[in-house]
Amino acid sequence: MGLANSSSGHARLVWMQPSNPTTQTLAVRFSMRIKLRLVLLLLLLQLVALAAAQAPPSPVTKQILQKVAGSLQMYVDPLPQMPKIVGYSTQRGGTASVSLTIGMYQKTWKFHRDLPPTPVFVYGTSAAAATFPGPTIIARHGVPLSVTWENNLPDRHILPFDLTVPTANPVSGGVPTVVHLHGSVHPPQSDGSAFAWFTAGFREVGPKWTQATYSYPNVQPPGNLWYHDHALGLTRANLLAGLLGSYVIEKPSVDDPLQLPSGDEYDLHLIIADRSFNVDGSLFMNSTGNNPSIHPQWQPEYFGEAITVNGKAWPYLNVKRRKYRFRILNSSNARYFRLALSNNLPFDVIGSDSSYLSSPVKTPAIILAPAEIADVVIDFSQSTATSAELINDAPLPYPTGTVPGALDGKVMKFIILPCNQSDPPDNSTVPPKCVPYAGSTATGDVTKTRYITMYEYQSDAGTPTHLYINGLRFEDPATETPKSGTTELWHVINLTNDNHPLHIHLGMFQAIKVQELVDQATFKSCMTLQNDAVKCNVTAHAVGKVLPTADYEKTWKNVVKIEPGCMTTVVVAFKLVDTNQTYPFDASAEPGYVYHCHILDHEDNAMIRPLKLLP
Repeated sequence: MGLANSSSGHARLVWMQPSNPTTQTLAVRFSMRIKLRLVLLLLLLQLVALAAAQAPPSPVTKQILQKVAGSLQMYVDPLPQMPKIVGYSTQRGGTASVSLTIGMYQKTWKFHRDLPPTPVFVYGTSAAAATFPGPTIIARHGVPLSVTWENNLPDRHILPFDLTVPTANPVSGGVPTVVHLHGSVHPPQSDGSAFAWFTAGFREVGPKWTQATYSYPNVQPPGNLWYHDHALGLTRANLLAGLLGSYVIEKPSVDDPLQLPSGDEYDLHLIIADRSFNVDGSLFMNSTGNNPSIHPQWQPEYFGEAITVNGKAWPYLNVKRRKYRFRILNSSNARYFRLALSNNLPFDVIGSDSSYLSSPVKTPAIILAPAEIADVVIDFSQSTATSAELINDAPLPYPTGTVPGALDGKVMKFIILPCNQSDPPDNSTVPPKCVPYAGSTATGDVTKTRYITMYEYQSDAGTPTHLYINGLRFEDPATETPKSGTTELWHVINLTNDNHPLHIHLGMFQAIKVQELVDQATFKSCMTLQNDAVKCNVTAHAVGKVLPTADYEKTWKNVVKIEPGCMTTVVVAFKLVDTNQTYPFDASAEPGYVYHCHILDHEDNAMIRPLKLLP
């Protein structure tokens, strides 16, 4: 190869051929050409393989997810019960405190007889003992319990998540977690702050992390609670993966006189969660957002095609013709349930969330928002049928969305066995009264009135981008600063189209009035500009129809449904509601508490605000 002059005077690159090529030269030249072609072919194959690896996978459609769910025969797996862990010791007739260590593990779980094992994140005292949901912790009122929560999860999550929403993002990798005991009265250091996350072995911790062991004093009234992950921006993914479990506070002096169905056979937990499964059995979670240019992964609600109870898709339970107690938790990310029995048996509701009612309420159906708990008795001796399906007809999104179909309209089945002379007599009751403090709202001692407003923000295409409370970010300073030991009145205004399950940490509350807003467009326009309910003359707009509050929700709760287009007035107690006493710990310490929407996709982006108690 050399340079030659062109007719234009510019140098051009040419091959300088030998004048008389030999046979050896021709052979070398031919060999070089073959090698060059092989190198080019290998390079082309590598480029094709790289392009295939980087190409997005074929989208998982709703039709595929429905096909997978629809292939699972209903009512073939028996309903399991989670293992129980006693959170106290019995010594010489008394009780004493204990310390527990509960870890988080990745393992596989069989959600259905015909579904391949599913990778999950689960709680347990060991990897072998870990379950979906996690073990049920049985605590004793007045007996403190210490729990060390250990993160044994891998370096990478099994589900997608979105760093464009405020998210715990460890520099050195790992799955951030932190545990919140939902409905519990405990010091702020043990609340499971979203900023107190930690990775495996506490290799990396969030800015509010202070301790590995949490203290639960169990000083509140007896009732049903649950524990779950609460890491910043990852709550929806970590719960979907399986990080949740039940927690019960027992108080024999209150529980025993009620003579409710008891024992492991007749007092059962039903933890309901909707999930979608890929063809290989893995959990499906959307990896493409509804506004992918803004949020690559986040979508406003997750709705699964299959309904699981205690970790099984559409299980069955054999029951005797007698009364049973069911503690029913809706642990779904976003789905509401309106539960009823196909044989028209009623529910006798004895409690809601972590409190008993003042009196049982007989009802044909119960509506459970995400994170709500209904404590019910069902008397199967009153059934003329030999089976009963637990069915659901709550629209999604709630309350104006799509009605459930043949799959998500079913929950589980009760097979009612014939009477057997060898069965022991049913001496349990549905008591005429439960606890006297349940319905007491004590509005006369309200020390502060606040307006709390829920907003949804949308893209130019009209799809949600994020949600805020009071138009503020989670990171903004606390504006709700109640004094510990007091009662407040919150007027919660919902300017979105969704019903939002509002959850408060530490405090307990009751909805006492739900009133529709009139001329909502004018009010919303004013609020968008000024974000001030008083300046926007809310009293002139909150004059519409008064909506009833279900009788089975009239007690001290930790989740209240906030109706769309309404102002819901809520009494909030920052004290022990059964004794009217202040907390036996410093509730004003860091890192404080929070309140938020318990639709997890909303909470993560970012319908959550800090709650700072004052001494």
